[in-house]
Amino acid sequence: MSRDDNYKIKVDTRDRLLRAWEISQELGKDFEQYSKQTQDDERVSQLFAKFAEDEELHAAKLCKILHEYQTKQSIH
Repeated sequence: MSRDDNYKIKVDTRDRLLRAWEISQELGKDFEQYSKQTQDDERVSQLFAKFAEDEELHAAKLCKILHEYQTKQSIH
């Protein structure tokens, strides 16, 4: 192992899941706000509302898997 290896940050699957979950939550909130702020164009407002729903589903799926990872780690 080289000396530089000691300074590398290891990013694993759980880290990526956590980041994706955070991003999905943030996007969902953003899209919800965009939906409310674009009431002048119903088509755009509905599109953003649908995107918000989609991101909420993504976040829920990611959260479920994160809980599974957390449970696995507490067993080991």
